[in-house]
Amino acid sequence: MYRELTRKNKELPLEICLDVLKSEKRGVLSVLGDGGYPYGMPMNHFYNEEDGCIYFHTGIGGHRQDALADCNKVSFCVFDQGYAKEGEWALNVKSVIIFGHIEILDDQELIAQITRKLCYKFIRDEEYITREIESFAHETLLLRLKPEHICGKLVTES
Repeated sequence: MYRELTRKNKELPLEICLDVLKSEKRGVLSVLGDGGYPYGMPMNHFYNEEDGCIYFHTGIGGHRQDALADCNKVSFCVFDQGYAKEGEWALNVKSVIIFGHIEILDDQELIAQITRKLCYKFIRDEEYITREIESFAHETLLLRLKPEHICGKLVTES
């Protein structure tokens, strides 16, 4: 059902793809939006090694939630900062694309638990994190992306 990479020599092993998901803070979540147009939005994410799912927190309502209510199939793209080889200008970037289905969760305990883990990617201030969760968790939905297909490749810009 999912296409194979055209340039198989650029394909990343699953382990490297998961490392990119764990280490990078942001990606682009794409849904089927209004009028059949793709709708992609930058999102912070947390890859949970325990269940192999990717989590996002979001406010209640809006274009994204409406789109997911109509079709929960999504793609999510993450890429690293890249590196240049000595003496070269071109970046070598690891990119990962995930296809799967999203569930919208409103379990307040799970929202607090996963949001805390997501926050650790940005800050380690427990007091701040606790205050934010206590203040905003009730206004938050948790999106759980269950991957069906994960693929990655090393892209060279030259």
